[in-house]
Amino acid sequence: MQKVKIFGMCLLVFFLALALMTPAVWAAEEYKVTVMDLREHKGLFDDPRPYLKTLSYKKILPPEVYARLTYDVEAMKKLWAEIVGFRALDVVGKIAPEIKPGTYTYKDKERYPELKELMTQDYYKRFNPGAPPFAGNFPEIKIVPTRQYYYALPIAEATKKNMGKTKLDDKGLIREETYMAGHPFPRPSGKFKANQIIYNWLKRYWGWDSQYLIQDSKGFAGSLREDNSQTAEGWMVRFKGRLTIEPYGWFDERAQNLGEDRIFNYKFLGPRDMFGNVITSLKYLGADKFDRMMLYVNVLRRVRVMSATDLQDVVGGADTIYADSEIFSQKLSATQFPYKCEVIAEREYLLPVTPLDGSGYMSSKGLELRDYEWERRPVYVVKMTQLDKNFVYSKRILYIDKETFMLHFVENYDQKGRLYRTSESISSFIPEMGMFIYGDNLCRDHVDKHSSWVRTFFTPAPWINRKHISVRGLFVKGK
Repeated sequence: MQKVKIFGMCLLVFFLALALMTPAVWAAEEYKVTVMDLREHKGLFDDPRPYLKTLSYKKILPPEVYARLTYDVEAMKKLWAEIVGFRALDVVGKIAPEIKPGTYTYKDKERYPELKELMTQDYYKRFNPGAPPFAGNFPEIKIVPTRQYYYALPIAEATKKNMGKTKLDDKGLIREETYMAGHPFPRPSGKFKANQIIYNWLKRYWGWDSQYLIQDSKGFAGSLREDNSQTAEGWMVRFKGRLTIEPYGWFDERAQNLGEDRIFNYKFLGPRDMFGNVITSLKYLGADKFDRMMLYVNVLRRVRVMSATDLQDVVGGADTIYADSEIFSQKLSATQFPYKCEVIAEREYLLPVTPLDGSGYMSSKGLELRDYEWERRPVYVVKMTQLDKNFVYSKRILYIDKETFMLHFVENYDQKGRLYRTSESISSFIPEMGMFIYGDNLCRDHVDKHSSWVRTFFTPAPWINRKHISVRGLFVKGK
């Protein structure tokens, strides 16, 4: 009997040791935050509630998932500063040093003319009370001290490990076989510096490797009358360079064999006449390989394969084209609408950021941006001149953060040289995760005088697999 007890104790110890040695398994259930959940915590208008605090990831994620996606903040700060070679707070304050942290109104523009030098032309023009023809003016700004931003430890570690390994060819295009994971060019330099900066964005870690999203948006005519309302959900998967959610590296063998980069499934939940329509955008790694886009049309119960050149088409009800998705997603190519890229400025700008608690909002009266915080940020200004006259834009101007490589703002000009469309992202930042999520987005069509206001919330989703992003999945989601 004693031997049986001893054997049982040994067996118990063995299994406990095995459990300690075995990596924790990701939660398999399809947990989600719905559009209605988001609206319960934060409305699109007149709602200063701190939804990133009340709808925190610690509350909504299974404990084991939250634990695996959080890291030591000081370790993240130290490592990221080592990688990029500076902290943003140490390199700003050179332009218009008279402008200190504090609250300023549009009436202070005459008192503090230095504000004009510190802001982009667009933001300075919008530093006024809300008025037609566009949403997004702001009569008051709250300037806060510049923060240091950083990335999750796995992203930073991979960036450091692969620093200097990613190469460009003689046309400035990335050689995909040399890129593994992380940000490919943490210290851009050389002949193709502008291309390197753009690739840091195209290879971005904006959210997690597998994530579910919800989106709530409104559109406004030039009179500021609401003329469009949409809600949607989406499934996004990064195929190569996965660092935050298993499987790490490549998503699967198929993705590696086919050279798949990332995929995005987007299902319209409203308005009623668009419910069930699903867009799938599959991006490939090759610079000259056409991406694939498909649309499930619910009323027809059919999948339509769209032309690879349809990236110039306007997204339904929005003020963007498909090449503007996620602010800017057009790949660099020598054959598909090639660009000449150049850095035209490296300087600091005063830019809006989402308070860490998510309290920023848009007012219903005047459609003004309120309670957002403004920081001095070090910025690369990159000009992309389009070499194909058949493309809708003649040039793009990108404002990319030097510390984070996040894209703040894009100006797109038509073939007549007119400012056509602008897009800006006021991303949210989750400190304990070292992660940026989409947050709030404002798009404006300066020719048609129309604006779109969008709020997007990401949820890390280890449960996403091929069934969620397959062609068959289009039918299932549509129904």
